[in-house]
Amino acid sequence: MDDGPTGPGAPTDRPGPSAPTTPGPDRPPVRRGRPRSEAAERAIVEATLRLIEEGIPLSDLSIERIARTAGVGKATIYRRWEGKEALLVDVVRSLDPEDPPLPGTSLRDDLVVLMENIHRRGLAKRSSALLVSVFAQMQSYPRLWEMHHRVSVLPRRLQMDEVLRRGIADGEIRDDLDFDLLGDLFVGPILVRTVLRPEVVWAKDSAEQIVDAVLAGVRPPRWPSS
Repeated sequence: MDDGPTGPGAPTDRPGPSAPTTPGPDRPPVRRGRPRSEAAERAIVEATLRLIEEGIPLSDLSIERIARTAGVGKATIYRRWEGKEALLVDVVRSLDPEDPPLPGTSLRDDLVVLMENIHRRGLAKRSSALLVSVFAQMQSYPRLWEMHHRVSVLPRRLQMDEVLRRGIADGEIRDDLDFDLLGDLFVGPILVRTVLRPEVVWAKDSAEQIVDAVLAGVRPPRWPSS
């Protein structure tokens, strides 16, 4: 998917190489990809959301159209994002509930917070018609879907991997288990209840129940009972 509505291979509306990039004596250095105006960035994100809410498919969203709706120039967008895919990933990420920091007090406490975060994001994606539409369209564009996974999904998975590896290193989790399976044992019940069984009520202590049940099965044999 490119930046124009005509599909792959279409000419891009990215500013040409002749655009000045060397700062003059009275101009501060330009840092590509880092916003110089929060107001402009917010206007661009909101304009993109507004177009999507109006039913404009992702394939018809061009940088030119987004810039016109936001009241900025195309160069303003390209100073912040390398292209439409990167912008759309940030737009989707802006709709995600913010993850609170891990308490770091214990393996169990960190896992409970991680499970609650996963459930909260799952609810947001299930209850938002906008997110449902965007995710359905994103899967038709491999590059966009891969970028979303790399920017939004993978860092959270790596965070959980770090918590689990710490649990193994500290002797709180057996070291003879398939590591990928270990993560799935915690996440699986939440995905089932969020996607396959949405009618099941999520209790206040559901995350704790899941973590305690899985930990009971993956603890070393002689781990003291709590």
